[in-house]
Order: sequence, then C-alpha cells, then structure tokens
Amino acid sequence: MAGGAPPSTSPSRRVLTLRVPLGVVGVISPWNWPYTMGAELFAPAMAAGNTVVWVPAPTTSACCALLAEVITGAGIPAGVFSFLPGPGPVVGDAVAGHRGVHAVGFIGSVATGASVAARAAGKTQLLELGGNGPMVILEDADLALATEAALEAAYLCAGQSCTAGERFLVHAAVRAEFVERVVAATKDQIRLGDPLDPATTMGPLNNEPTAAKFDRHVAGARADGARVCCGGGRAAGFRTALFAEPTVLDGVTPAMEIAREETFGPVVPVIEVVSAEQAVELTNASPYGLTAAVFTEDLERGLAFAERARAGWVNINASTNLWESHLPFGGRSGSVSGRGRVGGRYAMENFTEPKTIVYPAPR
Repeated sequence: MAGGAPPSTSPSRRVLTLRVPLGVVGVISPWNWPYTMGAELFAPAMAAGNTVVWVPAPTTSACCALLAEVITGAGIPAGVFSFLPGPGPVVGDAVAGHRGVHAVGFIGSVATGASVAARAAGKTQLLELGGNGPMVILEDADLALATEAALEAAYLCAGQSCTAGERFLVHAAVRAEFVERVVAATKDQIRLGDPLDPATTMGPLNNEPTAAKFDRHVAGARADGARVCCGGGRAAGFRTALFAEPTVLDGVTPAMEIAREETFGPVVPVIEVVSAEQAVELTNASPYGLTAAVFTEDLERGLAFAERARAGWVNINASTNLWESHLPFGGRSGSVSGRGRVGGRYAMENFTEPKTIVYPAPR
C-alpha cells in the first residue's frame, strides 16, 4: 500500500506516512460461494501483512478445509493463516469479540451482521451483508438483452446470492412483453437437476429455512394479488425437497414482503413503474443498498439512474450479478447492506491503517 511524505508546518521536521497492517483479522464467511466469500476477505488481509483466523459457515466446513489445506500447503509461515471451523454463534462470536482480534471481516445476512458488529464494537469492521437489488427495465430497453440478464439475476445459484435481482421494476409500456419473454425463456432454458450433471442449469436451495422463506414470499405475494406466471412452489420428483421451481410473478407491489425483503430464491417479482423517476424512488425507498441494474438504450438515462440510485454498485445493461473481483464492492452508506469495500486494493485499505512518523530534517 502506498505511503507518502507530506510537508510539516516546520522546516526543521520531515514527515513520513505509511500504511501498516492492523494485526489479527477474524474472517467469518457464509455458506453461499464458500471459497469466493472467504478468499475476498482473508486474501487481501494477508497480502496487507495481517494474520488471519478464518471461520467458515459450518455447512461448508468440509470444502473450506480443502482450501485451507491448499493455502497452508503453499508455504505460508505457521500462524499467519488459521482455520477454525465450528458453529457460528459459538466460534464466530468468540472470534468477533476476542481482544486479540483487531479487525473483523464478515459476509452474510443482515441479522447476523448486526450481531457480529455488536461483538466487534471498537474494532475495524468490513461487513458485506444482504441486498434487495432492483433490476430496472425502462421503456427503451433491449428486451432480449434484459430477458437473458433477468435469468442470470434470478436463477444463478438458484437466486442464492446477495447480488441477485430481487425486484424487477419494469416500465408499463413493456411490462407485458417482458413478462412473456421471461416466462418463455425460463421454461426453455432452466433445467433443474443434479448440479454435477452438465445438463443442469439450476440446482436446489441450500437449506430448509431458505426454502421456507421462498415459499412464504411467493405465497404471500399470491395472497396479496400477484399472478404466478410460472413455477410458484417446490419441484417434485427429486431426492430432496429443496428444489424450488423457477418462478415468475406479475402484479407485485412495493408493499409485498417479496418486494421488501431478500428472498434468496429463484424468483422474478415484476413491479410495474410508469417512469424512470418512479424507478429511482422505489430503488431508494429500500433499506438495502448493495446493487442495482438499469436497462435502457440511452446511456445518458442509464448514467442518470446510476448516479441517483442509493447502491454501492450499479450495472447499466447488465445483470445485477455482474461482478469483477478487483473493483470496490459493498453496501451504500446508511443502508443495511454493510460497510467497507471488498475488491483488490480497496479491501487492503480496510485492513491497514495510516501511521505517521515525524523526524528532524537533516542538517
């Protein structure tokens, strides 16, 4: 990390500023994207000169242990990287609150993030939490492009991503056609099955609580007047009940739970808007502020939306799931989506701090 040599107020002094590591960084990672989520925290932390204690989600301990073996087998000095699996409420809580841990990086749910933040009070924190990212389709959008992006936004990893498209704000002039296209593409392209089968395009949900939330959100939307255009429930005929049908809902309103909260399942909830202004207002009304996307043939309109949207990351004419690992990623200030940034040097800045050295000028 770069330092500097700012001027002193006195000609008899010189100044150096350095960025130095914080010490021990506790990393607590979630079950979705078990390798990526952990690595985007502990890799920059170690690169910046810190030591790391990694606590993965208990349901991913086995695969994360393989990554830990690769890291320790690469010749990293003993003690620089420690792997500490166990129940999050026990092990994660202990790491977050330990006096010997100087910074905490956490990726996961808003509720757990609040708990981690409270336990790590007074320490440097990097929190990447949930999202309710809107995908906005304006009346001049390329609907073929928007349709393919919608499938990626809603069905990648069965929707189990903080960057998933959780709301689809579609202009009234193109809403009916967009819904028709997405339903047709869903039926044509999405194939449920064993994730190890090359023919599979979408696997199951990770756990029963996640699947139950999908059920509740879809059932609630239907009860409040939304129309199920395809899917709408659990898929039958599989070895587990965790397969959720790829679902498209039309007639969703902003007041519905599925529009307000993070579903974390394979669903396209379509909300009709009548203007770009309304789309901005609905985007910014959410307590979340992680990602957003807008589709328009007019770049100026896209940039105008991006500048006004209260989100840490905005894609123009690309899915909410478009992400590049070297770019700064995180929630907008004031939202429940977290604080700090992962991605390249930006994460390293979170895990270092400035140190100032003042010394006499040479005579």
